[in-house]
Amino acid sequence: MPTRAFAAASPTSPLGPHAIERRAPLEKDVEIEILYCGVCHSDLHFARNEWGFTQYPTVPGHEILGRVTRVGAKVTRFKAGDLAAVGCMVDSCRSCDSCKRGLEQFCTTPNGCVFTYNGMDKHLGGITYGGYSERIVCDEAFTLKVPTTLDPARAAPLLCAGITTYSPLRKWGATKGKKVGIVGLGGLGHMGVKFAHAFGCHTVLFTTSESKVADGKRLGADEVVISKNADAMAKHAGSFDMILDTVSADHDLNAYMALLKLDASLVLVGVPPKPQPLAAFSLIMPRRNLAGSLIGGIAETQEMLDFCGTHNVQCDIELIRMQQINDAYERMLKSDVKYRFVIDMASIRN
Repeated sequence: MPTRAFAAASPTSPLGPHAIERRAPLEKDVEIEILYCGVCHSDLHFARNEWGFTQYPTVPGHEILGRVTRVGAKVTRFKAGDLAAVGCMVDSCRSCDSCKRGLEQFCTTPNGCVFTYNGMDKHLGGITYGGYSERIVCDEAFTLKVPTTLDPARAAPLLCAGITTYSPLRKWGATKGKKVGIVGLGGLGHMGVKFAHAFGCHTVLFTTSESKVADGKRLGADEVVISKNADAMAKHAGSFDMILDTVSADHDLNAYMALLKLDASLVLVGVPPKPQPLAAFSLIMPRRNLAGSLIGGIAETQEMLDFCGTHNVQCDIELIRMQQINDAYERMLKSDVKYRFVIDMASIRN
């Protein structure tokens, strides 16, 4: 099916209109008219080949929410008219140990995990194309149900920004009464604050910006610490059950390690451009952990969406037209968005 999209043709070219092909739905496929697509910083990294493995033309977008238009004959969970979503993955091997555990993002089979864009398209050949397009076709097993209590535009970024923060908070025990830190207040960080607050944690936001103090508290932080203030940081030494670090700029990990309790963890979900130095004693005294986390599996992503529907956890967004995407990328580099751009995909059809 010919499909309108926006693509980058090279690392230096702006995104612009591009025609792609989508497969006709197979017996277990769900066809979705895309209503909204969130804009993740990973989209920019791929469009500009900042990680070195982009294949062109690339159509970014993995925070996809829309309405089902057709389903295959063996689809049981969706029907035409339903709200549905697609996140960062559209397939995996489904048979390795990771997949059997519901951790498809860590599929151990070569080319087994198929990411929503820049992955290997098993059906049409070439690469997969993401949500900056008018429709997508996805296997039912990798398609998610969207609670009707959520605002569809504000729910779209949950498919990456949401699950990227929800999963590690759950994994590392961010439960009622725990003291949890969130480093950074961007697209990821603002969701980390919302989730930690919703889980009943004593939530502390770390930011370098005085201007984000009020917003941090509005979003659910019990305290906001300016991380450049050494005295303010020292007051929290050895007191956190876990800290979730969402920052993708260079920063001092040792300063946050010093805030952890015995056996507590600093968990990274941000991706700084260069390796960050870490002193051995930051781990050894007193027995602290440095960990990382990548999105979440399909079952956990559905769990997260259901939690958000029940507890009214949604993203703070700025809605844009598809034709504004290049300006949005430049603004994103300046952190000039509160806190996630979302594309109104009706604009691509105009």
